[in-house]
Amino acid sequence: MATPRKVIVTCAVTGAIHTPSMSEYLPVTASEIADAAIGAAEAGAAIVHLHARNPEDGRPDQSPEAFKPFLGVIKQASDCVVNITTGGAPTMTIEERVRPAETHRPEVASLNMGSMNFGLFPMLKRFPDLKHQWERDYVGNKNIVFNNSFGQVEYILTTLGPLGTRFEFECYDTAHLYNLKHFLDEGLVKPPLFIQTVFGLMGGIGAHPEDVMHMKRTADRLFGDQYRWSVLGAGKNQLPIAAMAAAMGGNVRVGLEDSLWVGPGQLARTNAEQVAKARQIIEGLGLELATPDEAREMLALKGADKVGF
Repeated sequence: MATPRKVIVTCAVTGAIHTPSMSEYLPVTASEIADAAIGAAEAGAAIVHLHARNPEDGRPDQSPEAFKPFLGVIKQASDCVVNITTGGAPTMTIEERVRPAETHRPEVASLNMGSMNFGLFPMLKRFPDLKHQWERDYVGNKNIVFNNSFGQVEYILTTLGPLGTRFEFECYDTAHLYNLKHFLDEGLVKPPLFIQTVFGLMGGIGAHPEDVMHMKRTADRLFGDQYRWSVLGAGKNQLPIAAMAAAMGGNVRVGLEDSLWVGPGQLARTNAEQVAKARQIIEGLGLELATPDEAREMLALKGADKVGF
């Protein structure tokens, strides 16, 4: 009898794009981030993707000390795979961005595969009453270039690779796939590659179904059977793109980092709500959610006993 295909669900619980004034449900404190991650795992997420924030005003905080309080709590309460960002926020230096993963040695770290313009400023029209000055300065900045040069990508690979950490390769446009192929050809990354194609962020590729198809076709041509494909859609694109990818053989990412919403005009109260919506789509297609251990096997991860927290 045929067995259902397994789909890895990643949940990115807070990120560095949305700010606390945009949603009262955005996790900010260490306890809120831990609760969000544990809730997402209980709802079916095999991987939780983590950023930290200043508990006073919610700004992104990429100090290793900011991650430590919730990493231990999550590990004690769940067997989910922990993925620590090296993206941080686009205004940070590469040394700042890599330090938490270097310190805590997770099974997975995210890795942005190319530089890009990064436009958050359209959100000012939707959220004109931001509470903190840093939010207005950050969201309204039209001059952000998210710097991910070849040298910076290589720095992250050579810093974290020897620690046994593998990567979620975040590709915001077609060129980023070609950049990844360069590092594969140079022997600096090894399959299976976990490729997260990102749709709908201003400065990257759009969120039209043709854009999704284009990225998938390009990845297939460049990497063949050497990769596992996953998608994230920003904002209202989150669930439609998740459904499309799941039907096409991919994996999905949801979470309040990528979208504050669970339906039209309806804020998600928890990350677990979004995981539940993704689960409904996946199981409706006759597929099953991968467990954390199944995800570890699919992605050739080192195991939770070999992390630094």
